[in-house]
Amino acid sequence: MLQPPVEPAEFINHEVMHWAADRLIFFTRGRPYQKNDQATVESKNNHAVRKFGFHYRYDTADQRAILAALWQVVGLKLNYFTATKKPTGWTQDASGRRKRLYDKPKTPYHRLLDAGILSTAQQEELAAIYRRINPAQLTRQILTYQDRLISLAKDKTLTIAADLDSKHQARQKRRTTGIRTKAS
Repeated sequence: MLQPPVEPAEFINHEVMHWAADRLIFFTRGRPYQKNDQATVESKNNHAVRKFGFHYRYDTADQRAILAALWQVVGLKLNYFTATKKPTGWTQDASGRRKRLYDKPKTPYHRLLDAGILSTAQQEELAAIYRRINPAQLTRQILTYQDRLISLAKDKTLTIAADLDSKHQARQKRRTTGIRTKAS
C-alpha cells in the first residue's frame, strides 16, 4: 500500500509517483514518525551538496553541466580519499553515561576492499582507478568547477541586484516628487 508522501502536494510529480508506486518505491521527505528528521536530511546535504555546490540556485544548462562534472570529481574525492568513521556500538563510562564507539577511519574504497565481496577483476579495476587519481589535481579541479559556478551565480545575482536597485531608485524618485496638484 502506498503511503502518502510527507511533502506538500504542490511539489509532487504525480507521474513519477505513480511510476514509483508500481515498482513499490516510496517517497518521503524524512523517516516516518521522526518529526525532527529534517535536520538529519539537511546534515547529509550539508556534507556534500552544500559543501561543494554551495547554496545557490543553478538553473541554466551551463550550470547543470558544470555541476555534473563537479559531482564526478567530488565522488572520486569522497570515495577514494575521504576517510570516515563508522559506529560500531556503545559503551558506558564509570558514571554510567553511554558513549558511542567507532571503528578506525577508512575510505569507502578501502572498506569495500576489506569487505571481501569484490571479484579479483573488480578489485583490479578499482585499484587502477585509484592509481590514476592525483589527489592534488582532484582538489584543483573541484576548486575550478566551484569558481566557475560562483562566477555564474555572481553574474545572475548582480543582474538581479542592479534591477532591484533601479526599481528602488524609481520608487524613491516617485516618493520625492510628491503629489502634483493643479495650481489655482
